[in-house]
Formats: sequence, C-alpha cells, structure tokens
Amino acid sequence: MIRTLVHQARSENLPAVVFTFEPHPIHLLRPEHAPPELMGIEERAAVLESLGVDCVIAYPTDRALLNLSAEEFFQQILCDQLQAKGLVEGPNFYFGKNRAGDVHLLRTLCDRAGMFFSVVEPGLCDGRMISSSEVRKAIQSGEVALAAKMLGRFYQIKGMVEHGEERGRALGFPTANLADVLTLLPAEGVYCGFGSVGGQRYPAAIHIGGNPTFQNSETKVEVHLIGFTGDIYDRNLQVEFLEKLRDTQTFSDANALKAQLAIDIESSKKQVDQWNAAQ
Repeated sequence: MIRTLVHQARSENLPAVVFTFEPHPIHLLRPEHAPPELMGIEERAAVLESLGVDCVIAYPTDRALLNLSAEEFFQQILCDQLQAKGLVEGPNFYFGKNRAGDVHLLRTLCDRAGMFFSVVEPGLCDGRMISSSEVRKAIQSGEVALAAKMLGRFYQIKGMVEHGEERGRALGFPTANLADVLTLLPAEGVYCGFGSVGGQRYPAAIHIGGNPTFQNSETKVEVHLIGFTGDIYDRNLQVEFLEKLRDTQTFSDANALKAQLAIDIESSKKQVDQWNAAQ
C-alpha cells in the first residue's frame, strides 16, 4: 500500500502523506476492546519515512470527528483540510459515523471530486492475510519469526532499563530489566534477538515472564546483551525478536537454571550468527 502511495505521489509530483488517527477510534468507542499497540506513533512515523513517505498526520480523535458522516468526513477532513489529490486504501477500510462509508462509497466520492483512488489488495504470508490482527496473534502466541515475515522486519519493543533483583548477575549472566514497555509483549518464554543501546546493536537472549524457580510470577522482560559490558541503568533499550527458543520452565535449583541460561545464550548467539551470515 505504501509503495503504491509513494509511486503515485512521485508520478504526480505531490507529497506522499499517511493519515492516521491518534488514538485509534476504538479507544473512544469501545475502550475495553482496544488491542495493545504494535508500535508507538513515533516509531510508525520512522518506519513510514524509511519507506519514502514524506509526512505522517496523526489526526486527534475526538467525539466530534467520530460523529461526522462518511460524506462529511470526506469533504471536511480530506478535501477542505488536507486538500488531498488522491487516496490509496485497503479493501477493508471503513469511515464515518457507525462505519457507514466503505471503499465503494470512497471511490464514488473521489470520482466526483476528480481525485485518484486506488484499492490495494492485502498481501498473504503462509496463507494468512497480513493484517495488524494477524500480527498480534502471531506475537501473542510466541511466533515472532512469523510476525517478522508479515511485518517485513523484526518485531521490536523498547523501554527503560531499571534496577531488578540482580539474580542474573549473581548467576553470571547479568540482565537488563525493561520497564515502561507500552507495546504488545510476546508470549512468555525465552527468545533470541538483538538489543540496541547507545547506537550499538548486540546479540541478545531475552526472557519474558515470571521466574517460577524463585516463586516469582510477575511478568518481566529480562535482556542479556551478549558481548556487552557496562552500566545501562536508566537508559533506553530497544529489543528485536528473531526466534523463540523455549517456554518458561521451573528448575530444581539455581545451578540447574544457570546451566540452562548458558545453553540459551549459546543458542541465541548461534541463531544470530546464522541470521547475519544469511544477509
């Protein structure tokens, strides 16, 4: 869809603009059903910019906007405010109060206004339609490799490194405990991937979940940066997920856990090395 948008904009010597709602309308209409975000607006803007988009408009969502009819939304927002010259959408786009407008009405309105309009059919991945819902399902089931195929990049989260109980350090494998993660967490388990801090990217072993060996059920994100030495407390850490290695387990004692952590870190390094070699 973005490729079509950018191509059409360049051919018409116009800026390629992505229009999004902030927050998503469901947060106002049915907040109890609002899905967790896959990325924040700043991250979305950065990804879209890397694809050639010139501008991202995060339009403030309020009740007045949601009460506009489909025709009013088209005229007041798209025509009068944005002065759009063309639109690119997916087949399942709905707009206006009660989702009364669809792509068929949008095509009619664009034709009347003399605007270019294109509907881009959804892509498929392993026989599944690529959508934010399918990406969420993959992440929530721990299928981060499938999520990466759908996204065209690794799924990632970011947060602030906080002080933890330092059990990993005591076992010889210090971990960064991630706080203030605002986006969707993958299913509990151990993953391999990357951690980036201060402009440097390191192979990483990542654990999401509680620590049943020490009778702690609180879900945490713990990241061991392979090859990193230093202090990263109170710094931002970005984590990318390559593959799930195993489920969370309960071990008989600290020594058994330490042995498994050594295996996890070696497996993570091997997976990352294989991925790097394939690039």
